[in-house]
Amino acid sequence: MKILLAFDGSPSSDAAAREVCRRPWPPGSEVRVITVLSPVEPNLLGGEGEHATAFDYIISRQEGAATKRLNAVTADVAQRAPELGVTSALLAGRPKDAILSEAERWGADLIVVGAHGYGVIRRFFLGSVSLAVALHAPCSVEIVRVT
Repeated sequence: MKILLAFDGSPSSDAAAREVCRRPWPPGSEVRVITVLSPVEPNLLGGEGEHATAFDYIISRQEGAATKRLNAVTADVAQRAPELGVTSALLAGRPKDAILSEAERWGADLIVVGAHGYGVIRRFFLGSVSLAVALHAPCSVEIVRVT
């Protein structure tokens, strides 16, 4: 079985990782842990010159933090569920699109994501990654809530 675990460092994605680790999976099962870097508009800082340097610095810091989180959760899953083959990938793009694309490309049987639990208003403005994944995934989806 191929399990795609989408991880963003939130308490809900921590819960999703724990859920993947606690389950008995069929022999030979694999987990692919992914983190998605959302695009940042360079013009937010006003264009070129010293602002471009600030933009590069922000992107570099964001990538470094995401890589660190991804490596930590990948190592944790590998330690807590040694029977699983564990790989990871740092992706870029809109999270819902990147998760769906990776699930299709990798041939996932199951996508596991956390639910942030946004209210109706916040979900309207921010969107819901877990809802979009559930509605459009090429495979089964499990949404893990923090209670």
